[in-house]
Amino acid sequence: MGDIQAKIVFTNPIHFLAFGFGSGLSPKAPGTMGTLAVIPFYYYASVLSFEYYLALCLFVFLIGIVICGKSAKLLKAHDHPGIVWDEFAGFLITMIAVPLSWQNIILGFVLFRIFDIFKPWPIGWLDKHVDGGLGIMLDDILAGLFSLVCLHIVLNYLL
Repeated sequence: MGDIQAKIVFTNPIHFLAFGFGSGLSPKAPGTMGTLAVIPFYYYASVLSFEYYLALCLFVFLIGIVICGKSAKLLKAHDHPGIVWDEFAGFLITMIAVPLSWQNIILGFVLFRIFDIFKPWPIGWLDKHVDGGLGIMLDDILAGLFSLVCLHIVLNYLL
């Protein structure tokens, strides 16, 4: 993505957040790098009560609408691949009420990446038909919800 982009990301707080503290600058799989970057945040957030964790997820989602929308507008791109704040929100949603363990983190990571990459209906439809910051965030929120349901099914009924 080049040095100019790195300079833009690291000197503009909106881009810095939207690009997941720089993780979205990865030339390969920026969404995957963004999801990896949120794992330490999940680790620390996992000690929150259920209510505070939900509040955190809501905050990350709502602020993400603004951050991602402004970053995309400044970059003149609908959903620039480097914008990964939506992956932050989606992964945090995936991990709602999931006990902290490295196995659960890996399973949540894999499930979220599958839904985020392949975008089954209605995720793909939302990705193509909803614009702006809400559009950038919404497909990952839904991917996170799908992953959350699958993760809880696995943990509560299959293991």
